[in-house]
Amino acid sequence: MAEPPAAGGSSLPREVREQLAELELELSEGDITQKGYEKKRAKLLAPYVPQAQGVDPALQKESRTQMPVPSATPSSAQPSSSSSSSSSSSKFHRARSGGARDERYRSDIHTEAVQAALAKHKEQKMALPMPTKRRSTFVQSPADACTPPDTSSASEDEGSLRRQAALSAALHQSLQNAESWINRSIQGSSTSSSASSTLSHGEGKGTSGSLADVFANARIESFSVPPDVTATTSSSSARPAAIDLPPSGIVKGMHKGSNRSSLMDTADGVPVSSRVSTKIQQLLNTLKRPKRPPLKEFFVDDFEEIVEVPQPDPNQPKPEGRQMTPVKGEPLGVVCNWPPALEAALQRWGITQAKCPCLTALDVTGKPVYTLTYGKLWSRSLKLAYTLLNKLGTKNEPVLKPGDRVALVYPNNDPVMFMVAFYGCLLAEVIPVPIEDAGGQQIGFLLGSCGVALALTTEVCLKGLPKTQNGEIVQFKGWPRLKWVVTDSKYLSKSPKDWQPNISAAGTEPAYIEYKTSKEGSVMGVTVSRAAMLSHCQALSQACNYSEGETIVNVLDFKKDAGLWHGILTNVMNKLHTISVPYSVMKTCPLSWVQRVHTHKAKVALVKCRDLHWAMMAHRDQRDVSLSSLRMLIVTDGANPWSVSSCDAFLSLFQSHGLKPEAICPCATSPEAMTIAIRRPGVPGAPLPGRAILSMNGLSFGVIRVNTEDKNSALTVQDVGHVMPGGMMCIVKPDGPPQLCKTDEIGEICVSSRAGGMMYYGLAGVTKNTFEVIPVSSAGAPVGDVPFVRSGLLGFVGPGSLVFVVGKMDGLLTVSGRRHNADDIVATGLAVESIKTVYRGRIAVFSVSVFYDERIVVVAEQRPDASEEDSFQWMSRVLQAIDSIHQVGVYCLALVPANTLPKTPLGGIHISQTKQHFLEGSLHPCNILMCPHTCVTNLPKPRQKQPGVGPASVMVGNLVAGKRIAQASGRDLGQIEDNDLVKKHQFLTEVLQWRAQATPDHPLFLLLNAKGTTVCTATCLQLHKKAERIASVLCDKGHLNAGDNVVLLYPPGIELITAFYGCLYAGCIPVTVRPPHAQSLAATLPTVRMIVEVSKAACILTTQTLMRLLKSREAAAAVDVKTWPTIIDTDDLPRKRLAQIYKPPTAEMLAYLDFSVSTTGMLTGVKMSHAAVSGLCRAIKLQCELYSSRQIAICLDPYCGLGFVLWCLCSVYSGHQSILIPPMELESNLFLWLSTVSQYKIRDTFCSYSVMELCTKGLGNQVEMLKARGINLSCVRTCVVVAEERPRVSLTHSFSKLFKDIGLSSRAVSTTFGSRVNVAICLQGTSGPDPTTVYVDLKSLRHDRVRLVERGAPQSLLLSESGKILPGVKVVIVNPETKGPLGDSHLGEIWVNSPHTASGYYTIYDNETLQADHFNTRLSFGDAAQTLWARTGYLGFVRRTELTAASGERHDALYVVGALDETLELRGLRYHPIDIETSVSRTHRSIAECAVFTWTNLLVVVVELCGCEQEALDLVPLVTNVVLEEHYLIVGVVVVVDPGVIPINSRGEKQRMHLRDSFLADQLDPIYVAYNM
Repeated sequence: MAEPPAAGGSSLPREVREQLAELELELSEGDITQKGYEKKRAKLLAPYVPQAQGVDPALQKESRTQMPVPSATPSSAQPSSSSSSSSSSSKFHRARSGGARDERYRSDIHTEAVQAALAKHKEQKMALPMPTKRRSTFVQSPADACTPPDTSSASEDEGSLRRQAALSAALHQSLQNAESWINRSIQGSSTSSSASSTLSHGEGKGTSGSLADVFANARIESFSVPPDVTATTSSSSARPAAIDLPPSGIVKGMHKGSNRSSLMDTADGVPVSSRVSTKIQQLLNTLKRPKRPPLKEFFVDDFEEIVEVPQPDPNQPKPEGRQMTPVKGEPLGVVCNWPPALEAALQRWGITQAKCPCLTALDVTGKPVYTLTYGKLWSRSLKLAYTLLNKLGTKNEPVLKPGDRVALVYPNNDPVMFMVAFYGCLLAEVIPVPIEDAGGQQIGFLLGSCGVALALTTEVCLKGLPKTQNGEIVQFKGWPRLKWVVTDSKYLSKSPKDWQPNISAAGTEPAYIEYKTSKEGSVMGVTVSRAAMLSHCQALSQACNYSEGETIVNVLDFKKDAGLWHGILTNVMNKLHTISVPYSVMKTCPLSWVQRVHTHKAKVALVKCRDLHWAMMAHRDQRDVSLSSLRMLIVTDGANPWSVSSCDAFLSLFQSHGLKPEAICPCATSPEAMTIAIRRPGVPGAPLPGRAILSMNGLSFGVIRVNTEDKNSALTVQDVGHVMPGGMMCIVKPDGPPQLCKTDEIGEICVSSRAGGMMYYGLAGVTKNTFEVIPVSSAGAPVGDVPFVRSGLLGFVGPGSLVFVVGKMDGLLTVSGRRHNADDIVATGLAVESIKTVYRGRIAVFSVSVFYDERIVVVAEQRPDASEEDSFQWMSRVLQAIDSIHQVGVYCLALVPANTLPKTPLGGIHISQTKQHFLEGSLHPCNILMCPHTCVTNLPKPRQKQPGVGPASVMVGNLVAGKRIAQASGRDLGQIEDNDLVKKHQFLTEVLQWRAQATPDHPLFLLLNAKGTTVCTATCLQLHKKAERIASVLCDKGHLNAGDNVVLLYPPGIELITAFYGCLYAGCIPVTVRPPHAQSLAATLPTVRMIVEVSKAACILTTQTLMRLLKSREAAAAVDVKTWPTIIDTDDLPRKRLAQIYKPPTAEMLAYLDFSVSTTGMLTGVKMSHAAVSGLCRAIKLQCELYSSRQIAICLDPYCGLGFVLWCLCSVYSGHQSILIPPMELESNLFLWLSTVSQYKIRDTFCSYSVMELCTKGLGNQVEMLKARGINLSCVRTCVVVAEERPRVSLTHSFSKLFKDIGLSSRAVSTTFGSRVNVAICLQGTSGPDPTTVYVDLKSLRHDRVRLVERGAPQSLLLSESGKILPGVKVVIVNPETKGPLGDSHLGEIWVNSPHTASGYYTIYDNETLQADHFNTRLSFGDAAQTLWARTGYLGFVRRTELTAASGERHDALYVVGALDETLELRGLRYHPIDIETSVSRTHRSIAECAVFTWTNLLVVVVELCGCEQEALDLVPLVTNVVLEEHYLIVGVVVVVDPGVIPINSRGEKQRMHLRDSFLADQLDPIYVAYNM
């Protein structure tokens, strides 16, 4: 492209000129390649260049859309010429790139490799669905409001510049996005969340913004037809018939019409709603991608489903060299004047060279503030030693004895006080334990294990420690009790003339303890003996060729590692002068160490790569520094493989300032082995040592291969010199026995020398493994008898005995048998253009163990000004880059707000703490991507269904095996002598009339309000009279005929009961319906409307208030109010006698209709005949021993199922008194139910799970208050939970346990079981054995098998029997496919036969086949084949127990496992949602409720978050982990919502299908939706 004339001129807007200047700067600094420079420059200039031919217009268009809008001020109005703007931008650039990335990992070669790998990916680009998040959730503070300056890297003078940059960027952003923003708001999203996700990343920024459009533009690479997600079906068109969605009116929170218009058709013909589903469709497309080389299939043991480790790839590289022989360093020279102990050296210099400078400290600005001479060091150390030994206790009771451990707590900017304290301890023969500033719990573990009772510190430091009210120093968490001693001179006693410290020759007694943090985060103390301390100083002196009086500059922490070894110990041995540059000075003035070298003509400098990088960033501020005096620049993290590029860059920049290439000396160190190797200062002009360019693929198999094939995945490593003088080194396999490696194999470096640690203090077990390693040959025979120390570094010995380090054991991630290094992955993450997204290059990489393998987690801090788009794009590119270069999948990639990762004392990231936060869900990410689908390759094979064995063979098999058929029955109704007069009345209406004559004043019902006072009662006569009046109104006003259906719309109470009997008296068929909720008409009224329509009701009976509500304006908004049938209010009834009470001709006639919405969202009505009603009431009367002198308390919803029967029917039949407690009253008075039971001394009470849960959660911590109120539950004989599901054992157990203290018997609580076809199959009752429990194996249950296990077995599930089978009821367990009976303890469908089974479904169109199949079906084989059975639709099993039933035979227990139509078929296995939900609910304290469902084979998990919204994203990895670990399933979508979003019906059951519909219709307003890749 020809150079455009506009480029140089000032006609370009100023920002563009600044950006160009910045680009040139990057090019000159080598931050960008020539090619990259040209590309970016062309992109910047594109909008100002007349469109050139042959340029892809799309490219131009793209660059134009991403260009900031040219600023409105004309360029002539800007006085600054372009030169001045370029200088300002250079300053700006410096600041920015200083903060750009952690330069330990900076490598241009690697950056290019990563870009190349990404370019490859771009060709086959995948559209990844971007997570959806609510706008409010993660509003990050603007750049300047973020936490105080970070302590990791980058100079601090950037703040103002960055703010200015952020402001201008924000301005461009707002100008540029105005148009798309308007488009978005016009689009009108149904929820706040959809606005945040309408833009996909990068592409099509200017498009209208609907996701469907964005995805239509994105190229989706998939191997099926790309889905057509753009064609919406028109709102009038009917729904495709193939889908069985629940009746539309019931979808909670959705208008009846709205759900049709928002549907779309995908390729599969599944109607879906625009937003959520396009993302899911994308997700499905990403999952259709062929995986990388297919791993061997796994062996699946039918019983144990053991996950096999994949077989090794036959083509993987294997080591081919011979076994290595240990490498020796040069001998340690014997120098005549070396002291016998380090303390002796101090004494010698302190007395003979008292005026020589020993240590210079700097102030905050980097100016020397104090120089400690050898004389002062000696005299002060003596004073301290004397004070420690003689002045702390009494003469007979000294506080310290020689050999005691003492903590040294000194700030990083006070080396002088530290040095005095350290040598004072050595002279006193106590063992110093230098630690970081007080506070960390793990440091407490170290102090405890070392038995430290005394801490030395400075006066300033002591003042800064947190104090209690009475001035004592706070006891830190996990710390032992410490006595604090201030070591400032004024507090020390001068030693008497005759007192001399005891300085013996150095032996194996401990000298000091250096702390180290292990991979798991525990802090251990490495003990260094006096002999080792001395030998190490000798070896360093020889290797570094120190001579007396040299000046060295130390930038490292002087409390440990090389900073301590060179700057405090070897320093004194050789009478060196150390200038200590504290970390705080480096932050404000990154060049300070270079200036110190220049000013003091220092010969040696001790630095880390970070310091090299900071100096490069700031070097323009100092033109005239000279580094020509340096003979050694010791790079102490030279063991980090990424150090090579920092060294090269520093050299290229400072060679012109006199730095000699041979002066750069990388070294490798570890707390255990101390200095392992160091490059000796080279001879001027000699060739520099070569580099190793290794294949990453080879490294992952632990093999050294020179990289040839793919230059993208290469690692360039520099050597760290030779083995230390007097040392010996070998390389052993990192895991298993210490077997010597082959010469071309990577292993752990082990060192044997006198200069190494001797043990972890107080931890004998770990010590043996690390400090006493005898290498063995491949045959397992020990090689030599010299013990080696493991260094914790991975590497090899190269040509010429040079040592190369490729990583640390702590950073080793072993995934599917391949080894990866955390540092390498960090480097790759930083090489992906991380400037816009990652804050200061802070990235942590670690692995977590999930489902039998390590999984890689990458966590980065996000810049405060990073946009969602940039972050998401960066994340998806990092995944691709790591995949390409390291051939390993990332399990989870999370971004957290800037400055929120836990820090080490010197500002690095505290990896083990980060990992702990991740695992306990307290990391609070602001962005997260999980990729379990690509990483988890070791799932067991999906189950293939075996061809079914015929039912007859099953039967024969059972007989042969001696197994009985799984059937059970209640007591026989015929045998029970029933001398009750009720028996002669066939109909409930007759019973009521008879009671009204026989016992007119006997109270049947008492209704209580929230205060517990009786608001209404009904005696037999009152009930009869009122029912007559209602019947006459029905005939007169309603003109109804016998057999017409009447909807009863009443709040729970006695009016409902009278209306019910009124209908029966008039010969009408009552249908009880829950009234709509005035506050949420739109959600509740459509259901009412639907039941009215489906039941073809001729009339609605209700109260005046409800009647007004039905006809109100608000109601009209939800349904068509003009088409209601006749509405009659029963508040003021005329006193008119009924001519005659209707008597049905036969008992088979319908008595009432029972409508209910099942948990799967199906509305079903069942027909109950008069015979069934009498049978049911009789069975309950017998089971619960009910008669007229009894009282029972009912706290249930009275609209369907057993709840209705107990509320309205049983009292009339049995004559007992029912105390009615509407469950909604409990919301205003939690005590109501329990206090009623206590006050009336109730023996039998019935409730629902919702009520039990309310009491357990709400009163759990108020048991004392219950006692104080005098509530006593010892009268309760049975407390029955009415349910149509698997018993919730944990809830009933907690309830029993909680209220045991107020007298509740542990045997009282039980559950019932009923279904749509038969509302009461089991009910515990008063006699018969207690409910039994069993533990079953969850894995077998998924295979439809029951395997009983012991309590505490892994993967076990506790099941409880659902009460006793009612009299007259028979159940059998049947294979739902073959309809053949099953044997004892086999899982199958529960079929029931009883006199009170419903007589069929009541539907608009009578579907005969369904009717016959569900209500009148026969077994395909066996004795019971003549009986007609009804299918409950529930899975369960029968197990014969050792207990005796009332009949004297052994008791058969029925266990319900779950509804068949709720189960999820995934991977060929059958899952019950409740099991997955239970696992999920346990993972984090902030999960209030959870529901799961599947959508197009993806498992969707919805969790309600009861904590703060910051925790929303913490849940995503935890949910994914637990479902994978416990259920072997990969979660496809995690949706985090507010509490109360998961719909729950009156029985306390989750409406999962409603939830699914609302999710697909995008009506949940989720806090966050994560799509797992």
